[in-house]
Amino acid sequence: MTFSIVARQGEAYGVAVASKFLAVGAVVPAAVNGVGAVATQASARVAYLDELIGALRSGEAADDALAVATVADDESATRQVGVVGQSSAATFTGADCLSWAGGTAHDEGESAYAIQGNILTGPEVVAAMESAWRASAGRPFAQRLLAALVAGDDAGGDSRGRQSAAMYAVEPGAGYDACGVLADLRVDDHGDPVGELTRLLSEWEMYFGRPENVQPLHADLAEEVRGLLADAGYVADDLPVALADWAGHVNYETRLSPDGIDSRVLEALRATRA
Repeated sequence: MTFSIVARQGEAYGVAVASKFLAVGAVVPAAVNGVGAVATQASARVAYLDELIGALRSGEAADDALAVATVADDESATRQVGVVGQSSAATFTGADCLSWAGGTAHDEGESAYAIQGNILTGPEVVAAMESAWRASAGRPFAQRLLAALVAGDDAGGDSRGRQSAAMYAVEPGAGYDACGVLADLRVDDHGDPVGELTRLLSEWEMYFGRPENVQPLHADLAEEVRGLLADAGYVADDLPVALADWAGHVNYETRLSPDGIDSRVLEALRATRA
């Protein structure tokens, strides 16, 4: 009923998942900074999340931890699980999972992934997800997770249709107040859940992302920004103060930079005059 990618890139861990199932994000994913990430699906056993994270935390490799967990589970034939640890990746598909079901896992050193799905239109879904992950090397981690999920959806995804999608990813220092949550998004019931997840990730990055493509507030750009802020009702002798006041009002404060103005913040400020 579900297709997912569990992955690591550097210090970031995360899961992206979609399904013809209500609120798949409430069941499938888990990720912990410095430890790893897990997805439990098909006839999901939610207890696997804590069990496998605990095993990874204690230093077990993903394949060993997964083998122990599934051997101890009398209903493992109906389960599907993906696990990624600090230096390992593994996937498991029980013999009684509904067709098409399968997965692939690889640890490539700096990054690793486990991709799996059940009740899919065919093996092309997993193949497309793997290709998308590989092709997105060099992009931000959450964008790579999304690219794999979009590719799986485009390749056919869940053979019964679409209903929900989710992404949960962690990275040290990421997120609001540097809490370590890189992305925490759920689309619980939607006609195009992967499309909606794409929109939400863009919004999440705008509200909680770090400054990027920062331009110094000098000369013409400084005058433009000062004018835009004045039009929006934010006037101050100190331009950074006026910019911070406006950014705080619209909740873009995580993108403020002492070196100038973030490119997406500038775009949003310019849009206030449109």
